[in-house]
Amino acid sequence: MLINAELLLQYQRCKRRSFLDIHGDKGQRDAPNELLGKLQQDKIAHQVSNLAQLTYQQPNYPSGNWKTGEKATLQLMETGVEYIYKGVLSATYSEAYTLLSRPDLLVKQPGQSHFGDWMYVPASIELGKRPKQEYQVVAAFHAQVLATVQRVVPETALLILRTKNTSYAVDLFKWTPQMQQILEEFIQVLELPNPPEVFISRQKCNLCHWYSQCYAIAQTQQHLSLLPGVTPIRYTQLQTLDITTLESLANTSPAILENLVGFDSQVAPKLVVQAQSVLQKRPLILPYSLPKENITFTAAIELYFDIEAQPDLDLNYLLGVLVVDRLANTEQFYSFLADKPEDEELVWQQFLNLVWQYPQAPIYHFCAYEFDTVQRLTKLYNTPYSSVRPVLNRFVDIYEQLTQSVALPVESYALKAIARWLGFEWRNKEASGAKCIYWYEEWLKTGDRTILESIQSYNEDDCRATRLVKDWLVQFFEDEYAWQLA
Repeated sequence: MLINAELLLQYQRCKRRSFLDIHGDKGQRDAPNELLGKLQQDKIAHQVSNLAQLTYQQPNYPSGNWKTGEKATLQLMETGVEYIYKGVLSATYSEAYTLLSRPDLLVKQPGQSHFGDWMYVPASIELGKRPKQEYQVVAAFHAQVLATVQRVVPETALLILRTKNTSYAVDLFKWTPQMQQILEEFIQVLELPNPPEVFISRQKCNLCHWYSQCYAIAQTQQHLSLLPGVTPIRYTQLQTLDITTLESLANTSPAILENLVGFDSQVAPKLVVQAQSVLQKRPLILPYSLPKENITFTAAIELYFDIEAQPDLDLNYLLGVLVVDRLANTEQFYSFLADKPEDEELVWQQFLNLVWQYPQAPIYHFCAYEFDTVQRLTKLYNTPYSSVRPVLNRFVDIYEQLTQSVALPVESYALKAIARWLGFEWRNKEASGAKCIYWYEEWLKTGDRTILESIQSYNEDDCRATRLVKDWLVQFFEDEYAWQLA
């Protein structure tokens, strides 16, 4: 059986995925994800950009014919080619497994090897901006296979990242033992009769082609990973106490959990109440909730603010504001949109001009991104901080207020999950922040304004969803305290 670097990379992210990639029914995989396709295109573009500076050769072989590819790679290495792109190397690993290595680059360096007075080191061209563990483990994998082929261990491996200082040296003395341990664990998992247990981690799982299958299993099992706040570390700790169901967690004394790894005196009671909320299918006030006077209120005029951004361009291209005038009983949505990246400063000024018109109105947003971005844009465009400070002082993070005061019977505290629990629906059911990243890039390529209209519609719905959540939170606490005083 072949084990390649991609399998080892995915195993570090999810043990179940690599098992399914080898043993699973490929007909049950999800359709290709648009954002994942964009990331793959971005990685190719990053590789092309770096390769443009090099004179390299690439082994020629039929797609999937690894033996022919390895033979062609060895011929290039024997002739001392300076840079080899997408070479193919292999090494036997026990009787049952072959390690297949396809490093992005093999870089010639001085030294003694099987080939002569030179040797090679592997280089990986990665889209990330920092040398993550998973990258360094994969680099050590390439180095181990390469050492078998050239009969000398390379002193280092290289990571070419998406940063100004693009080359990062991997300490193989440190990472090779860890890679070997992970490889052994991976092989043990592959030899299991059934895939590893499901664990849903939204950030890691959303782009996986097995997500729908795993999520359906987790829902059927009412798996604790669907409970907000249950991280892999906390789940492992709960398992040691045989707490693996909603009922068992909901009935656990927080004092039992407080001293576990990943818990403390605030996390433990909050997680227990979260389980009780889901089990009872109703919102519950948290033990350490915000004081009533710190919960937001209903104002005469309120602003609801949401941003759409393009991370690859470091661009905030849409600043959307919903103005709600409760006295006049009117609503107006303003969409400050940068048709092209260089218009960011213009929409920034348009946003400021609007919010300055309502100097007393609270500015509601969901999560810290909007607050942080206003601070960043202030510095970027040299806006006097004295004119922005009063604006920032009016920001109210609904996410922070809600998560510090109440537990909801939801799987996630993302805006979509909460608003949908309250009955709100986005007009475009497929729209998401991630999809808007893809859409804006398509707009820049095609000039199709219907794409921009879809983004604007989604952004407006985000603002209206934020309003719904804020209004619900205010009403919930009014009802709770009225009931307590009755």
